[in-house]
Amino acid sequence: MSLALPVRSQGRDQGMFAGSRPPTPPTFTWTFQDSWTWSLIAVVALFTRFLGLSSATAGGTPVFDEKHYAPQAWDMVRSWINPVTGGIESNPGFGLVVHPPLAKQIMALSEMVFGYSPLGWRLMTAVFGTLTILAIMAITRRLSGSTLVTFIAGVIATADGVLLVSSRFGMLDIFQVFFITAAAWTLIRDHQQMHARIAGAFGALTSGWASDYGPRFGFRWWRFTTGVLLGLSLGVKWSGLYYIAFYGLTSVFLDLWLRRRYGVRRYVSGTVMRDVLPALGSLVVVPVLLYIWAWRAWFASETSVYRHARVDGTISGDSFLRILPDSVAGWIHYHLSVLEFHSSLTTSNGHSHPWDSKPWSWLVAGRPILYYSSTDIECAVGGTCRRMIYLFGTPAIWWLTVPVIVWALWSVVIRRQGAFIIPLVGFAAGFLPWLATYDRQMYFFYATALIPFTIVMLALVCGQLWQRGTPRFRGLTTGSLAVIGYLGLVVMMFLAYSPILYGYLVPDSVYYSLMWMPSWR
Repeated sequence: MSLALPVRSQGRDQGMFAGSRPPTPPTFTWTFQDSWTWSLIAVVALFTRFLGLSSATAGGTPVFDEKHYAPQAWDMVRSWINPVTGGIESNPGFGLVVHPPLAKQIMALSEMVFGYSPLGWRLMTAVFGTLTILAIMAITRRLSGSTLVTFIAGVIATADGVLLVSSRFGMLDIFQVFFITAAAWTLIRDHQQMHARIAGAFGALTSGWASDYGPRFGFRWWRFTTGVLLGLSLGVKWSGLYYIAFYGLTSVFLDLWLRRRYGVRRYVSGTVMRDVLPALGSLVVVPVLLYIWAWRAWFASETSVYRHARVDGTISGDSFLRILPDSVAGWIHYHLSVLEFHSSLTTSNGHSHPWDSKPWSWLVAGRPILYYSSTDIECAVGGTCRRMIYLFGTPAIWWLTVPVIVWALWSVVIRRQGAFIIPLVGFAAGFLPWLATYDRQMYFFYATALIPFTIVMLALVCGQLWQRGTPRFRGLTTGSLAVIGYLGLVVMMFLAYSPILYGYLVPDSVYYSLMWMPSWR
């Protein structure tokens, strides 16, 4: 399947299942225009993420859920074993640590340099936030083959409030978002490389495939890299499991399609025999091994939480864990305790939170989260002012989530265009599993993983509109003018809502003028 489709000429004859001849593998040439547009977006992204990075604190201490993760990362710094192993997180003031250690290990690197300070616990999130924008652009470049469409994706990503605020606080989400976004890019690279391999083998044939099962693809470094990135995402949060499942199934499906498209007689059996087992190795075994690796400091330390749970009697005498080695038993007991914690955070169990939100509200950014608040400040011009920071989605981006998903589904199913498949899969992996657990307490920052794929789809649609319609102004068509107008609206909304993204001191009247919907307050 050619996932990269020329956006200006996407039609039925170039689509996913089109025609009687196998599709031509996409080719890409990096240009000078790519270099300067990527550099421009990278500079702007760094500037917007590092601007006033240390300004919002509670008397110099962490705010919101930073209160969990910044101290846990600092625990690792203070208990540092060696550069390879790192340290452990104890954080007894907040009880059991309920997320894997990898993101805190990354945060600990900057805390080692800048100490237990806002810059220390936020620097790495700002860096990974910038890298996430570049990963979004990388996906778009591979799917569109267009420098212009890639630039559009970079502009939209830089101007999204959720990606911005997630990159400016010492929390976990932006790390996982980067890993799953980068994994989507490497998954695309893997498929395009396999497309080129099977097309090359097909072109050399004179009398059909030597085997009814088709060719062997050989070792797939891009798929292996996808597994590495998925393992890192799992090492940040357990929700990485969703992406392992969705990306793994997508990889096998794409292999199946290639074998079918290039005339392999027993393409289903060929996929099962030659693709499924290596896919399990790269996309399941590798992530699991990397997840265990993320816990290396826990195994290396004698004072880790539950490290000796079997010996000290924490594990009951009738538990099956008592037959396992002490470290393994303690590690599994730890995970069962965390699972019990997450399972108990349900509305039916009486848990509630003023900023709780459900997945369907994420589709329109209907319930943001207040990260920082300082009110009743005397204004220099009279009256009262305030500083507020919300995890807030730029409306011009988030309010198009449902329309762009509908368009993407229609493009795949009806127009047979494959460019939207990976973005749709990435979005589904971050959205559908939460629908199945809607009773659980949820927050808008869970939706941070959705927006990279929404942005890619928006950019692809903008690419389809570009140069469509009749010329109107200086050779620009109505479609091109619509795209320029949309990008202008995105940037203007980002600037208009910057007071609640950066925490500028503004009069109360300005704040209330921005709160269009009651659910935003």
